[in-house]
Parts: sequence; structure tokens; C-alpha cells
Amino acid sequence: MSTFVSAVIVAAGSSTRMGSDVSKQLIPLLGQPAIAYTLRAFESSKVISEIVVVCREEDFAAIRNIAEQNAVSKLSTLVAGGASRAESVKNGVAAVNSQAKYLAIHDGARPLISVEEINAVVEAAFDTEAATLGTFVTDTIKVVDDDRRIVSTPPRSTLRAVQTPQVFDREMYEFALEKAGNKLDSFTDDCALIENLGMQIEVVDGSAENIKLTTPTDVLIAESILRKREQAQS
Repeated sequence: MSTFVSAVIVAAGSSTRMGSDVSKQLIPLLGQPAIAYTLRAFESSKVISEIVVVCREEDFAAIRNIAEQNAVSKLSTLVAGGASRAESVKNGVAAVNSQAKYLAIHDGARPLISVEEINAVVEAAFDTEAATLGTFVTDTIKVVDDDRRIVSTPPRSTLRAVQTPQVFDREMYEFALEKAGNKLDSFTDDCALIENLGMQIEVVDGSAENIKLTTPTDVLIAESILRKREQAQS
């Protein structure tokens, strides 16, 4: 029997920086809602057993319709988001199938994730219990103090820009949630919860194309990448 992996797609964020009244997960990319690309990738992944989407209640009908139109059979449930991303993830984790052994937590606003990347990071987690996608940092990063003065320059070879999916053994992740307690919102991503346990996390090389939709410029970049992919397939 294959290992049961539940994908928790977090799509409850607002579009404040996008300057749109529509949830950014529903913003069209080449005529299709952004989350349609995300759902199709997880549907096509051989290692994903179910999909749980965390979103705003007013988006339930739209996302159900998108899933139906794209033949997303792995979608098991929609869950209302919380007051923060961390709470939204917690809500999603609480709704996964009881058979789930691993959790693949992904930002719904990263619609360019590939099936190959999903498979790679999940399979890495099977070996290590915790894994995330990440890319090498190309800019020089500076540490600054409260007066905006440079304190140090970390070597780029030690730095990664962490992406999603972030994949964890379910029992370990739930224990990490419990340990975080009322400080849950202080953790900026799911890996930080596992770091708080003193556990190691493997970083799997991802693609710079796996961008997160945050501003209108990101939409233009995403559509350019999608056009390039379409041309490569034609």
C-alpha cells in the first residue's frame, strides 16, 4: 500500500498588495484562475492521495467549480481559513484524512509548481520526515540593525530562498503545532515549527519559476512563464 499524503493548499490570503477585490488565487493567468494550475499539479502527482483547500468561505463555490471543471478528483474538502496563515494551515491539517501519514503544505498563490517538484520533495520527506523546496540565493544578502546599518554579510552558499511545498511526517507536525501553543503566529513558515523541535529539514532544489503571486508584476511574470511552457509543449 502506498503512503497516504495529504496536500493542504493554503488559499485564504487577501489580495491587498495585488490591489484586487478578487482573492489572488482566483486571479486569471492566461484566462484560467491561478489556483486551477495549482490543483492540476497536485492532482497529477503520483504521491498525493488527497487535496484539502483552505480558503475564504466566500470562495468555496468558485473553487469547487474550478476543481470540477479541471477534473480534480482528489479534492476531499474545503476548509475556512483562520485569522493568520498559521491558523489557516492548522485548520487544514485538522481536516485531512485519518489515514494521512505525511502533509504537503503548499501556498495556493504558487500556481507554477510542477508535478516533478511535488514528487521530489515528498519523496525526500519519506526518507527524512521533513523536506522543503528551496532555491539558491543570487543576490548578496545583508544583515542590518535597527538603525538600518549593515551588520554582516552571510555567505550566499549557506542561504536558500525557501518555497513550498513543505512536507512533514504528520505526527511530527501535529506535535510541533502543539508545542508552538499560543505563539503559533510568530512562526513565519511551517519549517520554522519543525526547527523549533530541533529537527532537521532537507532542502530539495526547486525552480526559480515557482514564484508566489503577491503583486501585479508577479502576474505578468507568471503569464510569461506559462507561455514559455506552452510553447515548449507545442
